[in-house]
Amino acid sequence: MYTSHFYETDFYTWTQEQVSLLKTHQWDQLDTVNLIEEIETLGRRERQELRNSLGVLLGYLLKWQFQTEKRSNSWLSTIREQRVQIKLLLQDSSSLKPCLDEVFLSVYELGLALAIRETELGEQVFPEICPYTLSETLNPEFLPNLNQVEEQGE
Repeated sequence: MYTSHFYETDFYTWTQEQVSLLKTHQWDQLDTVNLIEEIETLGRRERQELRNSLGVLLGYLLKWQFQTEKRSNSWLSTIREQRVQIKLLLQDSSSLKPCLDEVFLSVYELGLALAIRETELGEQVFPEICPYTLSETLNPEFLPNLNQVEEQGE
């Protein structure tokens, strides 16, 4: 009952059969090649989800800071939601915590691109490097103000 053909034709059935084979210790029947690939993909997906949420959060913090006249409850809601999503992701996958600093440093470009696209402000308006720390970014009480950038530039 080797089930690798279901991998391409009925993925859900394939997953259920793999679970059943694992539970019954039928190691020789497992589709190990595809099972290994799927497990590796799951790990990458968790890290990508963390990147995406941090990128959106940074983008909305930039929008909040640099387009004050258009602040809205919707923006505030998105900021809160992304913080909760990140918190839940880190609770579910605590092994992501050690790579949080590295991921944070790499996602500012995503947030910047979002802020530029959605505000239609020029790139020159925004700082070249992230103006927030990881701690500030994840802090549910933190909302940036425009004068923060002015203070940092002094």
